[in-house]
Amino acid sequence: MRKIVEVLRLHLKLNLSLRQSATLLKISLGTASNYVNRFKELNIDIDKFISLNEYEQEKLFYPKNVCDIKPQTSKIMPDYIYIHNELKRKKQTKVTLSLLYEEYKEANPNNYYGSTQFREYYSKFLNKINPSMKQVHISGEKVFVDYSGLTMPIVNQRTGEISKAQIFVTVLGASGYTYVHASMTQSTKDFINSNINAFYFYGGVPNILVPDNLKAAVISNKKGIVKLNDAYADMARHYGIAIEPARPYKPQDKSKVELGVKAIQRWILMRLRHHTFFNVDQLNEEINKLLDFYNLKKVRRFNKSRTELFELLDKPYLHPLRANRYVYKEFKKATVGIDYHVELLGNGYSVPYLYLGKKVDITYSSTSVVISLDGNAIAHHKRLYQAYTDSTMKEHMPLEHQYQYEKWNSRRILNWANSIGKNTSLLMQQIMDSKGHEVRAYKSCIAILSFSNTYGKEEIEKVSKVALEANILKVSLIEA
Repeated sequence: MRKIVEVLRLHLKLNLSLRQSATLLKISLGTASNYVNRFKELNIDIDKFISLNEYEQEKLFYPKNVCDIKPQTSKIMPDYIYIHNELKRKKQTKVTLSLLYEEYKEANPNNYYGSTQFREYYSKFLNKINPSMKQVHISGEKVFVDYSGLTMPIVNQRTGEISKAQIFVTVLGASGYTYVHASMTQSTKDFINSNINAFYFYGGVPNILVPDNLKAAVISNKKGIVKLNDAYADMARHYGIAIEPARPYKPQDKSKVELGVKAIQRWILMRLRHHTFFNVDQLNEEINKLLDFYNLKKVRRFNKSRTELFELLDKPYLHPLRANRYVYKEFKKATVGIDYHVELLGNGYSVPYLYLGKKVDITYSSTSVVISLDGNAIAHHKRLYQAYTDSTMKEHMPLEHQYQYEKWNSRRILNWANSIGKNTSLLMQQIMDSKGHEVRAYKSCIAILSFSNTYGKEEIEKVSKVALEANILKVSLIEA
């Protein structure tokens, strides 16, 4: 169902063609067409359908036989700078090269080239612009993403150690309007943050992101099968963007950004080569000054700056930003343990005990942890940072555990331990502290204290002393 929902989101919400949607998701055009036609028969709002859980979506989604929808043939546009810019708007205005040819004939009724020559000269114009890349980029459709191979040194003022700042670059397809941002790493978190900064710089988001195949964006891209980084895909869903990674070993897919990277190395980074930066914020401040200068430079072949082209071509067609900025999340799969908790980075988080042994998805940010099963959230927790602690909700416990929780408390356990001896009391306190939530410690504490009925209080006190000295907290080791 996730792939079906993604087809519907790309085609019906982002207005990508069926062919584009199918290509991005690596499915056949006929399959994508079937999905869309089946959905239309449901007569339900797309937003409402997306908001349902997977079980409800599957229940509604009955397959039916439909004919494939054939994609529309592509449309192209011509003075040649004027024609080229008009062509970039083709998705919005539906202007075609044939229409522009007719306009050209009307404007020059006694002195015009034939249609074949007209098209040939336009092809030559494209070659002159960029001999290696004859693509025509649609307004507001794509932003190309990459890192510069050239880094910038950051000097630690205290130690003198030099680190290398990574230079992130994005270029809008139609206008070439460029954004540059320095970060200390190419980690997924820094990469996503740089992407979001670019969206705010542009004041909107395009239809498609075209990243290179770095691990922060793409886990694998082999034989036409693309596996995206979960966090990057989640960020794209938040802003309603599709991701179309450049094909491996196909430099023409990302020539726009490669040219942009070379340009900012020459016009920005080289101008900063004699500067000394002590933190990445200082570097970004200087980059921003030079970035404005770079975008305001006239592009000779268009006689307009990238800023002017952005205002004319890309800005009007970008989608508005969401009101809430994306919060970085990470993802993990886990199995619910016999104690109805899942483990995450050394901490335990409870789920309803009915899900024992189930494989669940964990989505976590700096503040929260959400545990889901089949697309449904079954538990929410605040993120823990103290190592080896647990977040346990009473409503997740079996009834007998809830009863135990109400019947027992730390005071009662410590009173029992005090009646045995000081070491036993200290051991009970240490076990409870190690768990982070009392209910997960009670079972161990009660088991150890109950040994006094079998072995006597004096023996338990001796064992407790040894356990404290050796930092042994497991019941099985203490009993042995």
